[in-house]
This record gives sequence, structure tokens and C-alpha cells, in this order.
Amino acid sequence: MAPGDPVAIDPSFYCGECSFCMAGHGNLCENWDGAGVGRTDGSTAELVLSPAKNLHRLSGSVDLALAALIEPLSCAIHAYDLLPRWIGAHYLIYGAGTMGLIMAQLAPRAGAASVSVVDPNPKRRQAARDVGIELVGSNAEEVARSGGWDTVIDCTGAVQAIEDGLQRVRRGGTFQQFGVAANEAQAAFSPFRIYNDEVTVVGSMAVLHSYARAVEMFAAGALNAKPMISHAFALADYGEAIDTFRAGTGRKLQIRPQATESITLL
Repeated sequence: MAPGDPVAIDPSFYCGECSFCMAGHGNLCENWDGAGVGRTDGSTAELVLSPAKNLHRLSGSVDLALAALIEPLSCAIHAYDLLPRWIGAHYLIYGAGTMGLIMAQLAPRAGAASVSVVDPNPKRRQAARDVGIELVGSNAEEVARSGGWDTVIDCTGAVQAIEDGLQRVRRGGTFQQFGVAANEAQAAFSPFRIYNDEVTVVGSMAVLHSYARAVEMFAAGALNAKPMISHAFALADYGEAIDTFRAGTGRKLQIRPQATESITLL
């Protein structure tokens, strides 16, 4: 790489020395840190410092604004690394936010025969349709499947969605907790059903050996990215962006530090 090259930055930092890092599980590092999360600065600044090993060069054909989706794509790829590869499986995904839309778009690449997405927000349901998902509903009953789904993925972190999703897994299927719930959140489930139906429950934490693949897959068009981003805010309008996010308005909201004005894209 040379000065001026466009890059995507893996924002996850591992110590490389703890037992988890030594076992190849850097995402579980005892000293894990993420850009803008803990001890390091985030990326809504004119300049940001990162270890060279975290830099991934982008091809000149990649839209740099859309390339901000590479990091969430890398998280989704890691999530799929943890799921079974059942050709012809049926997937149910809770949430049509950024992560839900990415997970839904990757499912056919993992062998899914069908992908259903549920979200109570009508604008988010439309976003799912816009990126190419055909089976969309406000709840699981609207896309009901006899016997349940082989793989159910929560991308919301909402307890209500998690509890509902655990009931939708077919016997021998898998439930993945991908959405980030509050640390103190508690969900109720039937231990007997987990046992009797041999339901596998798996988590997925951040990025692990998946960022380089995300860069390549994004460049290859793995995501229909453009419909996912609804607003682009200048750095000076950061407060407005936060208010828009809290109001649940729009789809993916971006901060573009070098922009001189904020724009609505959708």
C-alpha cells in the first residue's frame, strides 16, 4: 500500500497474548477493543490511527461511501462461519436494520432455499424488499412456515423477538443470537424443548478472520448496498444524525466527515 490508497479498516483490536488470542479467538480477547468503543478514537475524525495489519486496500471501482458497509459485512460473515451449511435450508431473520438486511442477503450464498425477514417497522420491511428479499412480514405469523425454520437469526437484540424466534426453530435446527441485547437483558425459553428437539443455540461476537473476505465479497457485489443507506450527514450535523437515529427514521445513517452538507438519499 502507498499513501493515498483507499482502504477499509478493521476496527477490532486484539492483544495477541491472552489465552483466547493464543487459541485463535481474538474476537473474545480479554483486552479486546474497538475503534470508537473503548480506548481508541473512532472514525468520525479527519485523521485516525490504525495498525497497518488492520488496513485492507480497496479497488478503485468501490464506492467509498458504500464501503462503510464492509465492517458490518465482516461481522455477518463471521456469523455464517458459525452456522451449519445445510443446502436447501429455510432461514427466518428478525430485524430489517443494517445487520438483518446483510444477513438476509448472505443466506442464499450459504445455501438457503428461502429467506424470510420480519420487522414491525413498515419502512424497514420495504428496505428488505428493496434489497431483494421476497418473504417479508411484520411478524413470523405473516410468513408462517409449517414445522418452523431450519435456521432462525435474531438481528434485533430485543427480548420479545428473541423469545419468539426460539419458538420458531424446527426440530434439529439452529437459533443464532446475532443482535446485541442489553447486558442485563433476560429472555425466557424452554430448556426441555432445547433438549428434546436438539436445538442448537449459538452466539456471534464481532469479527474473526473475516474482514479480508468481506472486502473481497463487497467488491464482488455480494450486497445490494445502495438501497440500505438513506441519509448522509456532514460531521457538523452529528447531533442531527443522532436525533434521526433515535427517532427510528431512515435506514442506514452515515456520517461523512468531509461532506459540507447533509443529504437524504432515499
